[in-house]
Amino acid sequence: MAYILVIDQSTSATKAIIFDEKANIVKRSNVYHKQIYPRPGWVEHDPEEIYNNTVLAIKTVLNESEVDPSEIIALGITNQRETALVWDKTTGKPVYNAVVWQCKRGEEICERIRSEETEEVIKKKTGLKLSPYFSAAKVKWILDNLNETYNRNNLLFGTIDCWLVWKLTKGESYATDYSNASRTQLFNIVDLKWDEELFSLFGIDLIEKPKVLCSDEIFGYTTAEGIFPKPIPICGVIGDSQGALFGQGCWSEGDIKATYGTGSSIMMNTGERVVISDKLSTSIAWGFGGKVSYVIEGNINFSGATLKWLAENLELIGSVKECSNIAKQVKSTDGVYFVPAFTGLASPYWNSRAKAAIVGMNVDTKKAHIVRAAEESMAYQVRDIIEAVKEVFPTNIYKLNADGGPTKDEFLMQFQADILGIPVCVNNLEEVSALGAMLMAGFGIKMWHKHSEVLNLIKHDRVYINNMDEITREQLYRGWKRAVDSVLINS
Repeated sequence: MAYILVIDQSTSATKAIIFDEKANIVKRSNVYHKQIYPRPGWVEHDPEEIYNNTVLAIKTVLNESEVDPSEIIALGITNQRETALVWDKTTGKPVYNAVVWQCKRGEEICERIRSEETEEVIKKKTGLKLSPYFSAAKVKWILDNLNETYNRNNLLFGTIDCWLVWKLTKGESYATDYSNASRTQLFNIVDLKWDEELFSLFGIDLIEKPKVLCSDEIFGYTTAEGIFPKPIPICGVIGDSQGALFGQGCWSEGDIKATYGTGSSIMMNTGERVVISDKLSTSIAWGFGGKVSYVIEGNINFSGATLKWLAENLELIGSVKECSNIAKQVKSTDGVYFVPAFTGLASPYWNSRAKAAIVGMNVDTKKAHIVRAAEESMAYQVRDIIEAVKEVFPTNIYKLNADGGPTKDEFLMQFQADILGIPVCVNNLEEVSALGAMLMAGFGIKMWHKHSEVLNLIKHDRVYINNMDEITREQLYRGWKRAVDSVLINS
């Protein structure tokens, strides 16, 4: 029997997942890492902890599955994307913690270089709006705040996939894939290369840059600290949102999906077309079979994290799992809207100064109204992005493919279908990003050759149909837009 093992390195944890040849999950292991908040709006991860957790997750999943390590024929990686770090090539040690995608600390750097000309150059070359959300400002901040003296010619930078590949191959492979490179704001997505003008704009003077490969190429070989008896190929490397797009079978132009998690990603495949939007990000979907495909994407900073905030910070509920049932206790929010701008608002608003707010409360507002408003905020933000997609890529969107942990929330998924007015098709596999990496790896090592045989492995087990009339839908959405306007005005 042959298996593919995928590392899913997310914002909150590192998973190791074993897939069989039919893309079924055999076993998974999950190891959480610490969230570090040095200041309000700043978020960090310890890269060494993440790597150690990766090795631990691999050991654990193999032990619990009783799969022989010799039966693992490839290792894939899918990862949180814009999170960036810098490390010393000689010592292999990070010079600072990884700065997480949610982190706002690069805001001053962006403001310092912001001008009409620089924004136009950055957007044209990268498809991305100048923002601290992306990796470039994070890397610049790290380099500007080094506590020790380093030889800049000896420093490497990368996203989490690049770090894991480098560590797993003992420094033999310094590489990333097109999907991750395209989210750094340092990669020219038209010319398909690292762009020296962009490095100069951000004042980043690192000499060595990671090699950029297609997701189905072999990035190197690893024994994962001796876990595998002989080196296996690292193949199937892709950012988590693009991995979910591939895992959902959205391989054709016009296919769209939403991945719900700590934050959310709404992504449409635009094929070979580079579609530029002021409200959305344009990125590379993947390099596959020697060809590059593109996407337009909107990102939400707080989705599942909003419900976690209700439980852990506000202590309004016992756990996130309670939210769906509590939300159902009331027929509506009674005019209450929750705008979860805890770290500002990303696309389509791009306002990092906006503050979170609960608006529309009255003397009769109860816990259930606030919880329901928090749940609904996820669906409203998804609609915001789909409306922006329609502006630049006119097409009939007949359904939304959905995946991620929050899709288990029946209330949320039904409200999502209602507020969009189209069916929402939930993938029956929670680990869809990992599935995308696994399918990529399978193609890369020639486990299969035909697209059709792989698409048959991708299934949806629940479809939510719109039950809301158009008048109510648009009335609710107008209320949401007014609530958002109130936090933008006050930012």
